Amino acid sequence: MAKLYFKFGAMGCSKTAQALITKFNYEERGMKVLLLKPSVDVRDGAEIVKSRIGLTAKAVVVDDKENLYKAYEEKYRDRDVIIVDECQFLTESQIDQLRALVNDYNIPVMCFGLRTDFQTRLFPGSR
Repeated sequence: MAKLYFKFGAMGCSKTAQALITKFNYEERGMKVLLLKPSVDVRDGAEIVKSRIGLTAKAVVVDDKENLYKAYEEKYRDRDVIIVDECQFLTESQIDQLRALVNDYNIPVMCFGLRTDFQTRLFPGSR
């Protein structure tokens, strides 16, 4: 049975590198990965996920109005796993949509991001 994982840590602790390594490992086993990133994350370019150690990959960019469940059904049903970088910028609704994908399609979802802001308040996507 698939699960939704939330892997969080402090800034600079290699969350993005771990996300990209996880993507690589799934692809090594012949599985198709859907790599997502929120549209507010533009530090390395609109569609690029890049770690500080130099790993990079192209990602599907989602804005806060995108229905991730619908997008998976319409465009990405051939994917075996979903990986989300900077998931703290997703909306609570989008996190619920990812949870529903896990339950309805038995697809693992791995979210990487921060749990709290600098004032220790939870991000919406971290709740």
